[in-house]
Amino acid sequence: MHELEKKVAILKQAIDQACSKIKLSDLKARLVELQSEMEAPGFWDDNQKAQVVTKQHAALQSRVEPWQKLINDITEANELVAMGDNELQNDLELQLVDIEQHFNDLKTELQFSGPYDDHDVLLQIHAGAGGTDAQDWAQMLMRMYVRWAEAHKYKVVTVDQSSGEEAGIKSVTLEIEGSFLFGKLKGEHGVHRLVRLSPFNSDNLRQTSFAKIEILPVIDKPDELEIDEKELKIDVYRSGGHGGQSVNTTDSAVRITHVPTGITVAIQNERSQLQNKETAMTILRSRLAQLKLEQHQEKLAELKGPNQSAEWGNQIRSYVLHPYKQVKDLRTKHESSDPEKVLDGDLDPFIQAYLEYTLSN
Repeated sequence: MHELEKKVAILKQAIDQACSKIKLSDLKARLVELQSEMEAPGFWDDNQKAQVVTKQHAALQSRVEPWQKLINDITEANELVAMGDNELQNDLELQLVDIEQHFNDLKTELQFSGPYDDHDVLLQIHAGAGGTDAQDWAQMLMRMYVRWAEAHKYKVVTVDQSSGEEAGIKSVTLEIEGSFLFGKLKGEHGVHRLVRLSPFNSDNLRQTSFAKIEILPVIDKPDELEIDEKELKIDVYRSGGHGGQSVNTTDSAVRITHVPTGITVAIQNERSQLQNKETAMTILRSRLAQLKLEQHQEKLAELKGPNQSAEWGNQIRSYVLHPYKQVKDLRTKHESSDPEKVLDGDLDPFIQAYLEYTLSN
């Protein structure tokens, strides 16, 4: 029983240190605040604000509860050890195996220490030069990320999409909701290169296509990143449609330009102008937050416009389907000889390799 006592003590100390590192007590206090806000009279009078609060509460609760269960389990194990009953030894050993496994699963959270790592993600895909091949490649990437998200039971919503003329997509914005998504996906930000035999030319020649992935933390709370309204240029116009009964006959589309950086966001989902403006502002805040991270600036006023050509040259990963099969990350050197599996959503090895790479650099 002495060895078990020692093992429990070491494990409890490690769990306590981890809880301190993620500031669990602060998270629990914030959860209580949100719960009180939700129980206040008139909470649902402002439906939009109420939805934001309930979403924050659910996300925080799903983060706090596993750690609280771990604390309860190790506390119970500690009490059993203190009883000194040798008949409980087998049960206690099995319990410790479960606790260690649970702790190891949760320890990945300790890798996410960035200011936005616990946020949901806006994932934007832009087809590069190369016409239909590049647009098809952009759609292949969209399918890859959706498959990955679905495998983890994350919620995926298409915010905006522009289809290609013949096939594929020119661009798409997806919102993905889940635990520590920005922390997990931020390493996907950059240019992805595909080499294959083109299905879109009669000679079936080898074709290289590019698509740019942008990973943005969802900033849906205005106070998290304040923007001076005077620095915004807002245009409204009529949404494009396919004609017929569904054509939009009102000026509901919104284009917002952040004048200091030149960042422009346009949304025309044939919803109300107010909804499109709110969505555009969320995307704008998210893009400015990402730009702050890239340029290591504290204030929005110090940001420079994004360097599109530099970003476009920032190739991070190659997917080769011909003349051999390989997916290789050019930063971490992690590779796979099964590109079909990767393109079907098996991204976790590449994500984990990037997290380990950033911790060691």
